[in-house]
Amino acid sequence: MKPAAMRTGGALAVRIEQSSPMPLHGAFECGPGEMMALVGPSGAGKTSMLRCLAGLMRPAGGVVKVGSEVWLDTDAGICLPPQRRHVGLVFQNYALMPHLSALDNVALSLLHLQRATRRQRAAQWLEHVRLSPEQQDRLPAALSGGQQQRVAVARALAREPALLLLDEPFSAVDQMNRQGLYDLLADLRQELQIPIVLVTHDLAEARQLADSLVVMDAGTVLQSGSPAHIHRSPRNARVADLVGVQNRFSGRWLGPLSDSDAAQRSGWLEWISPAGGANAMRLRVRDKGRLKAGQTVTWVIQGDALHLGHEMQAAPGAAGMDAVELQTTVVSLRNLGETTSAELAVVGLDGVRLRVVRSGPQRQQLRVGQQLPVLLECERVHVMPVRTE
Repeated sequence: MKPAAMRTGGALAVRIEQSSPMPLHGAFECGPGEMMALVGPSGAGKTSMLRCLAGLMRPAGGVVKVGSEVWLDTDAGICLPPQRRHVGLVFQNYALMPHLSALDNVALSLLHLQRATRRQRAAQWLEHVRLSPEQQDRLPAALSGGQQQRVAVARALAREPALLLLDEPFSAVDQMNRQGLYDLLADLRQELQIPIVLVTHDLAEARQLADSLVVMDAGTVLQSGSPAHIHRSPRNARVADLVGVQNRFSGRWLGPLSDSDAAQRSGWLEWISPAGGANAMRLRVRDKGRLKAGQTVTWVIQGDALHLGHEMQAAPGAAGMDAVELQTTVVSLRNLGETTSAELAVVGLDGVRLRVVRSGPQRQQLRVGQQLPVLLECERVHVMPVRTE
């Protein structure tokens, strides 16, 4: 039986500014029915940001709005307590009452209803997260980790929240059960017309589940946007590291070298090896007009813009930019289940390694020591300035 209809909430809008006792800076938005993932290393401020949304922590300055409701506005002296924010919160450690059954744990969040109605509504939600009547009567200790997390999700949704917050909800669950919880959350999202904010350190999880990412480090939001956009165009080298961009290199920006380059909004990038010596190889890439000639830069390219061997014949056109053919040697292969990760040494650029992932018949043709031509699409190169103090 499907439980009562979920609340239809408005968009979440957040701006937090705080210097002490811990720095916390950033702004982001999440629409109803969307999931946003806060990602970053331990200590980045992800959980602290979540606590500000839930009302468990009051920042020095900022605004939190959900639709037309203002939950926090420090300038106006508004800071609603957690019980008035209509938040559903799912914790990493489940936070279930050990002496209560799964059914009673969910019913505990419905104390505003009559007892019979509470138990009926709790049973509906537990059924909705795929727990059988027999499992609903068990104590938490008699449930698996995945089942306990389903109880926690049911409890969070039973109050019909305007905002759902998930704090590392799957990290304590084994991989087999985790995929089942991913599927459950994907199904529930079809019904939830409220913003959902997920805190996770697992980039694969964030990319699989979230519509958008908020990349944090040292308490500061560095960049927000779709996973594809951030991975393709990280704002700086630190963001590239945090989101796991594999192919990141050093270079020197030479800029347009002719009137033709300037007319086509293209410029030249000199590739620099890790040893620091400039190589004669140059790449003609897109020029956004933000870099000065001679400036040291970092640049990235996605693995799907690197075409190996026979793939070069079917490579897409370079859209006006020059594609470059590189000679490489396969130096290592790692079997990742259904895919293989390959590391390729670039001939003529000491210490430079390209990393690509291939599946199916393509990976069967790779072997260590193999000489392999690679076509690099210069159109897909993204150049970033190197920050100097």
